Amino acid sequence: MYRLEISQTAHRQVRKLPASTRERINKAIAGLGDDPRPYGSRELTAGEGYRIRVGDYRVLYRVDDKSGTVTIYRVMGREDVYRG
Repeated sequence: MYRLEISQTAHRQVRKLPASTRERINKAIAGLGDDPRPYGSRELTAGEGYRIRVGDYRVLYRVDDKSGTVTIYRVMGREDVYRG
């Protein structure tokens, strides 16, 4: 079981989403506590962690296996999420 941490930025991004999308995103994030590398997750090429896909949205996160922590740092639409 991993502990979930959500950055202020990611929290703000989730709050701005429509209610139905927000529920799906929150459910996917909660699942990362049990399995931080679920089927369909991808390791980012820049070495910044992983991403999961939830519809047209992406959740970017880092996994620290030593401390048992998953840190969500960005939640955005797929067209914007990888931009600086």
